[in-house]
Amino acid sequence: MKRCCLVLAILLSGSGVHADEISDMKKEIESLKREVSELRSLVQSGTVQSATPATDPKAGIRRRYEEDRKTYSDAQLREIESLYQSANKDLRSPEAKEALKSLIEKYPKANRTGCAVQYMGQMSSSEEKESYLKLAIKDFGDCYYGSGVQVGAYARLYLAYYYKETGRAKEAQALFDEIRTNFPDAVNHKGKLLINMLPK
Repeated sequence: MKRCCLVLAILLSGSGVHADEISDMKKEIESLKREVSELRSLVQSGTVQSATPATDPKAGIRRRYEEDRKTYSDAQLREIESLYQSANKDLRSPEAKEALKSLIEKYPKANRTGCAVQYMGQMSSSEEKESYLKLAIKDFGDCYYGSGVQVGAYARLYLAYYYKETGRAKEAQALFDEIRTNFPDAVNHKGKLLINMLPK
C-alpha cells in the first residue's frame, strides 16, 4: 500500500497526469486498504479464502478471436490491430482518439472495437463518457482485452463510479450489484477482482 501511495504522489507531482489515471489510482488504493483490512480479519479468524478467479479469463479472448477470424479477412484483422495499437501507444493523444473512432466506425463487430469503446468511455467526460460506457455494456459486453479484462464488466465499473461521483447513487448501486452478481470473476488489468474494488 505504501508503494501505491508513493506512485500516486509521483504521478501527482508530474504536470501531464490525466484525471482518469488519478481517479484509477485512488480507487486502487481504496481497494488495497479494504483488502488489507479483510486479510487481517481472515488471519484473526483463521478463515482461508481464495482471491483468484475461478474461471480462465483468457477463454473469452480466444472465443472472440475466433469470431473475428470468421467475420473479417486477414487484411482487415491487420488493420484492426494496427489502429488499436497505434492508439495504445499514447491514449491521451488526439491521434489516439482518432484511431479509436476510426476503429469503431469501420469495424463495429470486432473484439478490439469493444476495447476501443471502453477506452473512449474512460477518456471522455460528462454525457459522452456515459454514452460510450453504455455502448460498451450494450453492444460489446462480451469483448476482452488481451489482459483478460471483460469489457462488459469493466464498463459497468467505470459507469458505476461515474454515477456515484455525479450523485446518481441508485444507478451506481444497481451497477455495483450487477458486477457482484453477474461478474464475480471479472478482473482489472492487474488481475485483481473487480468485486474487491467495489464500495461496501
